[in-house]
Amino acid sequence: MPVDIMTPLCCLAYCRPGFEKETAAELMHLSQVAGIQGYVKASQDTGYVCFYPAPQLAIEQLNTALSFDRMIFARQLIFVSEITQQLPADDRITPLLGSIQALQTRFSQVLLETPDTNDGKQLSGFCKKFSTPLIKAIEKQQLIDSSSPWRLHLFFLSSSEVFIGLSHLKNSSPHAMGIMRLRMPKAAPSRSTLKLEEAFKTMLSEREQQTYLCNGMTAVDLGACPGGWTWQLVNRGIRVIAIDNGPMDQALMDGGLVTHVRADGFTYTPQKTVDWLVCDMVERPMHIARLISRWLTEGHCRHAVFNLKLPMKKRYDMVMECREFIMDELQQVNARAIFRIRQLYHDREEVTCVIIRL
Repeated sequence: MPVDIMTPLCCLAYCRPGFEKETAAELMHLSQVAGIQGYVKASQDTGYVCFYPAPQLAIEQLNTALSFDRMIFARQLIFVSEITQQLPADDRITPLLGSIQALQTRFSQVLLETPDTNDGKQLSGFCKKFSTPLIKAIEKQQLIDSSSPWRLHLFFLSSSEVFIGLSHLKNSSPHAMGIMRLRMPKAAPSRSTLKLEEAFKTMLSEREQQTYLCNGMTAVDLGACPGGWTWQLVNRGIRVIAIDNGPMDQALMDGGLVTHVRADGFTYTPQKTVDWLVCDMVERPMHIARLISRWLTEGHCRHAVFNLKLPMKKRYDMVMECREFIMDELQQVNARAIFRIRQLYHDREEVTCVIIRL
């Protein structure tokens, strides 16, 4: 039976704890653009936000209207059919199985998840133990189908309270809890290297990575010290001019692909156009937006990856203001570009932006 008979109770977005307001703001914005009325429920530091459409809509309508790729602060987007609040400790599987069967569809994957909070982390052991008997019960009912475009999510708030919902393979994160788990490379000089690795792997498709991150390309890393972002570029065979008054990692310098220039990242310009500008400098977001715009519009770089360090208040508004400024500047020179923004798992009070000139 087709899944579009399901009318979800709400759309649930996972997010970094502390960014519920920003996630709620973009859910409301996207729903309004799509002509969908509704309201949000969000509590500080819970790690998730619920959007309730009014009137309720079929899952196919919501899945089409709310694009996960356009979201900045959401790590995952699922469509919740039911909230179970009193699972009996002696038999959780029977009531859950009944709710899952009521979805009247099959799933390519079953994920037991929690919010990315301290309370959620304490539930991870419970989820690991409970997943095996639950998935076996689901398989016994022949509800697993590798060709299904839908995943089943059980988002536990406690061992007795759980959201039951679905995500579409083409409109969601492929990772459990929406988090790409990366190992810290032993040779990398700082943990900031994980931010750029995650940005490349999640914000560029595999084809785009092959096209735009080629051996022999060139890049400038503003605020490079000690070289975490430079290391990611060099690891892909890209030659880097590292701009920083501080010291660079010696092993990185010994590789022969890095030129260290002691200069101010806000005043330096390269002698010729480079393929990539990367920037992780700590500065007010609009100052970074102006800097990136200058590099792109004056032809100093073809593409850019940079972070915007966000203020304590009106963070969503600030991100939108920076985005609008950069896009306006590009339009002034008739430049076409792909502009993507996301708060990555390895980001903190910041978002990561990728701009590809077409």
